[in-house]
Amino acid sequence: MTPARDIKALIFDKDGTLFDFAATWEAWAQAFLLRLCDQDRAKAVRMGAQIGFDLEAAKFARDSVVIAGTPFAIAETLHPFFPEMSLADLMRVLNDEAEQAPQQEAVPLVPFLTDLRARHYRVGVATNDAEAPARAHLGQAGVTHLFDFIAGFDSGHGGKPEPGQLLAFAAKTGVAPAQTVMVGDSLHDLHAGRAAGMATVGVLTGMATQDELAPHADIVLPDIGHIPAWLGHS
Repeated sequence: MTPARDIKALIFDKDGTLFDFAATWEAWAQAFLLRLCDQDRAKAVRMGAQIGFDLEAAKFARDSVVIAGTPFAIAETLHPFFPEMSLADLMRVLNDEAEQAPQQEAVPLVPFLTDLRARHYRVGVATNDAEAPARAHLGQAGVTHLFDFIAGFDSGHGGKPEPGQLLAFAAKTGVAPAQTVMVGDSLHDLHAGRAAGMATVGVLTGMATQDELAPHADIVLPDIGHIPAWLGHS
């Protein structure tokens, strides 16, 4: 593991890391499913089960495709049930609702990211969400300008757990992967970080537990707000 004091760049997952997963995506799932099913709640319940979401309880199953999968994977799962729609049309509905999903910041992001920038860290976002909704969410939080790099699964670098997004961040910033940390809430994030040769930090603002993340992370923290202390800053 690279000593925390030698870290020069951090790349963050978005959902479950910068933003609380449940607060955002439980609301999205309800709105998306009801819209997709023309407000037919019984059908929306059935479609929710296909993607691991209990509409009545407003809760995701721990193995839901939504937790770490790409929007394309979600659309592919549902497409057989909507033969009248093209996969592209289904993706448009999914991404439109994603852009409108409410965001609950894991910690106040403006001061958190401003502090990292003031300490000369390079920072990026690598998400399995599409890039347009990701930029919309970061824009709503007022933090887009604080990132050196923003990539979704459709930005040309692939999605996690493959390391393409992370290696593209390293190439853009000129910071070696060995001096970079991947911060995320899921095994996809941590596996991508390890594959890229980066340090890995797990956070507990997603659906995964300490026990699930710990074998794949250099450290697991309650949330990103604990990162400055881990880096050696008071």
